[in-house]
Amino acid sequence: MDRLASMAAFVKAAESGSFATAASALGISPQMVAKHVTYLEARLGARLLNRTTRKQSLTVIGKSYYDRCKVALAEVDWADAIADEARGKPRGLLRVNAPVSFGAHCVTPVVARYLSSHPSVDVDLVLNDRFVDLIDDGFEAVFRIGPLGESNLGAIELAPFQTIACGSPAYLKERGMPSTVSDLANHECLLFGNWPEPTFSDWLFVRDGLTSKALVHGRLKVNSPASLLEAALAGFGLALIGEEAVRTHLATGRLVRVLPNYETPPRPIHLLFHPDRRQTPKLKSFIEMVVEQLGEATGHGHSTS
Repeated sequence: MDRLASMAAFVKAAESGSFATAASALGISPQMVAKHVTYLEARLGARLLNRTTRKQSLTVIGKSYYDRCKVALAEVDWADAIADEARGKPRGLLRVNAPVSFGAHCVTPVVARYLSSHPSVDVDLVLNDRFVDLIDDGFEAVFRIGPLGESNLGAIELAPFQTIACGSPAYLKERGMPSTVSDLANHECLLFGNWPEPTFSDWLFVRDGLTSKALVHGRLKVNSPASLLEAALAGFGLALIGEEAVRTHLATGRLVRVLPNYETPPRPIHLLFHPDRRQTPKLKSFIEMVVEQLGEATGHGHSTS
């Protein structure tokens, strides 16, 4: 059997959870998907999938092999794209990663426009807040919020990420509207991330070029931006949330901006990519659309960070 075809069938079976679903996506029979997986297991001398009549799951070895197969298949897809580079036609699979909230509100609309303009490209958009490795995890483009460390990756700095301090009308009616940064110490503040106990955090605000710091506290700490937003809408406290995520809620009055005379320091956003791949048609065209739709930081262009 063709090993790459078997790897593709195994990956699709692992992602879809069944041979039948994988077969439908690949245009082959479930029996052929099973043969591909059995071939790989025989070649490796190890079981890749635990199979029952109701479900299947990856074994420990299967999970490691799945991760490497994703990388290998992405490399093959990139190699195939080289043939189209001279013609400048974007094609193939483009794997993109972004943080959950930013990805849902900002990246997904860009991807939808991109797919409409490039019918020969498929996009696998993975949203999570885990710090992924662009090469090892098989991504060709990764959005990252926050300062960049030392890296040999290509990077474009986009328009910065802005957060808004806000709360529900019900909460503000009960607890009052803060008028200064120091007033936040008397409020229930919703915290994002994995801070150690007790649950305190610094919120920074800028006004007239001066930065003020509020040591806020709260009983609810979450690692999901969506949960943070829902808690604020439910009236449990004040929160710092991405501007794009709260824009509609502010417009409809479900949330109210607090400390409107202050800004929060913007956080940099970078689009990272492998320098060797920046000229492939699908990646180049995707970068161009991202810059067009999300904006490029003033004075920043293509760079290596």
